[in-house]
Formats: sequence, C-alpha cells, structure tokens
Amino acid sequence: MVNKDRIIAQFIELVQIDSETKDERSIADFLIKRFTELGLQVVEDDSRKKTGHGAGNIIATLPARPGTHAQPFLFTCHMDTVAPGKGIKPVIGEDGWIRSDGTTILGADDKAGLAALLETIQVLKEQQLPHGQVQFVITAGEESGLLGARALDRSLLDASFGFAIDSNGEVGSICVGAPTQARIEIEIFGKSAHAGVNPEDGISAIQVAGKAIARMRLGRIDKETTANIGKFEGGGPTNVVTDYARLYAEARSLSQEKVDKQLALMKEAVDSACSEFGARGEFRSDIVYPGFHLGEQDAVVQLAKRAAGRLGLSGRTFTSGGGSDANIMNGYGVPTVNLAVGYEGIHTTEERIKSEDIVKIAEYALEIVAQTVNE
Repeated sequence: MVNKDRIIAQFIELVQIDSETKDERSIADFLIKRFTELGLQVVEDDSRKKTGHGAGNIIATLPARPGTHAQPFLFTCHMDTVAPGKGIKPVIGEDGWIRSDGTTILGADDKAGLAALLETIQVLKEQQLPHGQVQFVITAGEESGLLGARALDRSLLDASFGFAIDSNGEVGSICVGAPTQARIEIEIFGKSAHAGVNPEDGISAIQVAGKAIARMRLGRIDKETTANIGKFEGGGPTNVVTDYARLYAEARSLSQEKVDKQLALMKEAVDSACSEFGARGEFRSDIVYPGFHLGEQDAVVQLAKRAAGRLGLSGRTFTSGGGSDANIMNGYGVPTVNLAVGYEGIHTTEERIKSEDIVKIAEYALEIVAQTVNE
C-alpha cells in the first residue's frame, strides 16, 4: 500500500529543508502545513521559550476513525539535524542508496522517520483503514541533548504507549532500553605563583585535575556503564602556575544505581586529589535524561515484535548506549520503544540510507497501526 515514488520524493523534499538544531523554523512551518493539509489537529507547544530553539514541538493528532476502538498511542520523530546540514543535495545512486553530495550530512536522521510517518497518514486516509487515535509528536532540539522533548508540554500528550522512529540498526529491530545520562562539571581552584621564581608557593590546578582524572575509571566501566571527560579548560602563560581549571564530563548507565556509583567515585577522585595538593574542588552533576528498560513481555514490545513478524522483519530487541526522545517519553509515563531506521554513518558526511528501507519503515508503521486495532 505504500507509494514508493511518493515517499522517496517526500524524503528528498524534507532533507532539502535546512533544519540544523536551533534553526528549525522552516521545517516546523512545512510540517505544520503538511499535517494540517492531511486533516490532523495540529498544535505547536511553547517549548522554544525555554529552549531558545527556532521552533517548539509539534503535536499532530489523527482522530480515531469512526467506529474503530483502539488504545490511543503516539509516534515520535525529531525535526532537527546536526551540522553540516545546510544546502543538502541528496543523490540517489543506482545501487539504491541515498547520500548527500559529500559536503553535508544527509539528514536521514531523522527525516527518514518523518517521511515514513507522512506516508503512513496518507495511506491510512486513502485506503480508509481502521485506526484509533494516533498522535505524531515531532520534536525540536533532539540533537541538542533532547531539549525539545525535555521541555515538551506533556499535558498535550494523550497516548497509552509509543514508538520513536530514530534508532540505528536494520529496520525491524527494536531498541527496548537506553541509559540515564548524567552531565558533570568540575572546577579546580589552585593558587598562582611565578613558575620560575617560586613555583613551590603555587598549586597547579592543571596538575590537580590531571591527578583526579588519573584516579577515575573512564571509558567502558562495564557492559551497562560508561564515563568520559569531554573537555578541559584552563591555563595561561607558561611562567605562571595555573590556579584554575574546569572539566566537562558525563556518565551513562542502564542502571541508575551504577550511574550514582560512578558519579560518587568520580567525585571522590576529585576530592582526594584536591586534598593531597591543598586545592579546592567543586563537583556538580545533573541528570540530562532518564534511562529506560522495557521487558520482552511489556505490551508495547510485544506489539512491535508482532508487527515486525507480520512483515517478515526480525523483531530483534536490543539496548542502546545512546539516548533518544524515547527516554523522555518513558520518563513521562508513556512506555515507548525506539524503532530502527536503517540509516548508516549518521552525524557524518558519509551518512546514507537505502530507498527500500524508507519504504519498510512506513510499512512497519502501518502494520503497528493495524496491530493496535487488533488488540
């Protein structure tokens, strides 16, 4: 039932609309117009006042077809892309892969999902297929740390469960878990002195920070947990003992207990290094987004697997080391899995996706709708 030519044309049109994160106004206006033309009830929330991004989140609601009884649910994708994402020139190769011209990303993350959902709505209407209420939650600022979803007006949500369409992997595979992410900022306050005349009177914040880092377990901690120092700031003239340094870091885990433990150990490393050298340290952390983990017997997982099986797709479940809007939806009390899109090389100029996979995503979404009616 999916119109291959139409969905690929829609994808090509979408990726040519500039929408780097923080600059989503053009794509938001396009989507609002398109959803409205398709007869959905469309609302843009006021989250941009909180995020400073170019647009708010779009919540487009397709009312249940008269006489159809099914639990309300949602699909979610994001409208923004990473850079370089301006002036994208998509190229469809003879091998069926769609790429950019190599100077930009392609934007299949997440415009393949957007194209699939727009096609899903068109097929539902053209074929007059039965369906319950379906919400399409299109977020801004996903690539800026899930800012749009985090600032979403959750009172606009009316869904018992959900499906994000924004994961790596072959179409038909299902992400059922992703980690909590903690953001960390560390400040080290030492004491300045002349580096050649009286260095012993100084306390090098850089040396203290280095000692602290050396005492931390970083990288892969265990199969569920990672930690990383991403940025180090501080320093000045070589003839002055540096009295200040700042570090930016993160910790992630599928287990909240392990996140808490990793944060405690990293703080302990900072405290012990500061104590040893007579420096002062400040350690701050906050949760960027919560983790989630759904079991094989959870209803939304079973539904996604059943729909995949009907199409001959794998229905393989897996957990991811990265976060997505599915983390936020689960945090809002809407059990949500993240469906794989099939794209490769995302966030690079080598990003690509197979034309047939964009079609498969739409077919998968349509089968999910059908399965919700059959519940």
